[in-house]
Amino acid sequence: MDMKKMMRQAQKMQAQLAAAQDEIKDMTYEASAGGGMVKATVTGEMTLQSISIDPVAVDPDDTEMLQDMVLAAVNEALRGMADLSNTRLNAVTGGMNLPGF
Repeated sequence: MDMKKMMRQAQKMQAQLAAAQDEIKDMTYEASAGGGMVKATVTGEMTLQSISIDPVAVDPDDTEMLQDMVLAAVNEALRGMADLSNTRLNAVTGGMNLPGF
């Protein structure tokens, strides 16, 4: 394989990775807990965008259950976004583990 062709392929992959990363930044992932009583949405930049709590879930005598549902929803949303991001990046890299991505 000639060096020029390899360099062109590397540049093409780099451009595709940059485009995929831009797409991921615009993605959101929502997860819920407690049968949908608590919903959390995270962005592709792995930040919490919103939390929605059904008023039925608010029991002043059992705040621990609400705390557990919030944690479960946020953690599931973060896991889901990580999986979604990895899937998108793997589509570009063909599953190659590239440092920094």
